Amino acid sequence: MLPHALIDLHCDTLTALTAEDQPLLEALRDPARRGEAAAALTRRAQNTNTLDLPGRHFSLSAVPAGVHWCQCCAIFIPDGLSPEEAAAYYALFQASFSRQMEVLADKVLPCRGAGDIESAWSQGRAAAILTVENGSALAGRLERVETLARDGVRMLTLTWNGENELGSGNGTDHGLSAFGKEAVRELERQGIVADVSHLNDRGFEDFLAAAQRPFAASHSNARGVCGHRRNLTDEQIREMVRRGCLIGLNCYNAFLREDGRPAGLDDLWRHVERFLELGAEDCLSLGSDADGADLPPTLNSPAKFAGLYSLFLERGLSPALAEGILWKNALNFFKKQGI
Repeated sequence: MLPHALIDLHCDTLTALTAEDQPLLEALRDPARRGEAAAALTRRAQNTNTLDLPGRHFSLSAVPAGVHWCQCCAIFIPDGLSPEEAAAYYALFQASFSRQMEVLADKVLPCRGAGDIESAWSQGRAAAILTVENGSALAGRLERVETLARDGVRMLTLTWNGENELGSGNGTDHGLSAFGKEAVRELERQGIVADVSHLNDRGFEDFLAAAQRPFAASHSNARGVCGHRRNLTDEQIREMVRRGCLIGLNCYNAFLREDGRPAGLDDLWRHVERFLELGAEDCLSLGSDADGADLPPTLNSPAKFAGLYSLFLERGLSPALAEGILWKNALNFFKKQGI
């Protein structure tokens, strides 16, 4: 049995390199090779429809028939780039997203909010929302928040694993910077959802003091089930529930279980149970991390993501609660936030 619809809050498919291109990412971090790597990335972004390649965790052609799909497509920006390079990297893949929306218009429509999503679905097409993973895309300039909003970006993950101008990711131990706190308020003003996935605990606390509107953790699991520092603590989850936030279940092996063994559906279900125990039934969604992480074979395609609906029903969830997790909670969140 398939759900009526599915909204996935996070995939890296837009910027995901093929296995053959993977060395480009390493070269991009090396000043001596950066120019050549950037030129190669530009050629790739201008000529490759990354959102519809076979063999990916996500591709438009693999969306199950009869399922209204909305995919949040992240422009992932690696750590270690200068502000100018990060801004150029963002611009490169923002242009790629726009081009692909035109080329693949028979399958997908770019969307800026709930109304657009429902319109795309009514036309039998998937919906795509542009997001950004790593606040380095702002290049340390507050006015760039408006630039991203104008480009249609609707969610921004404040950091990746390291540090940027906004603050520190989970691989470091500092909090939000003064600029980061300003950026949070400007994101809220411009209608871009702030995303705390990847923030460390100190940064999370700083964020709570700065944020005035509900926010998201687009691809984070429960630390009480898997102790990885990228996952949310019980206290963080309770606070997000209290504030009416949105949390996306992550399908990455290392965030599902911490013993190094292959993860499976039982592991994902344990996270669902923990979130529900903490009152997150109206906050929980899907944030697959497709094409950005090592996903288990049971969770590595659109059909398998959609198959979670049957799993949830088999494990005793009501149809309403299962549909809430797979699409209704996210759509309601977008509507409440005026997105």
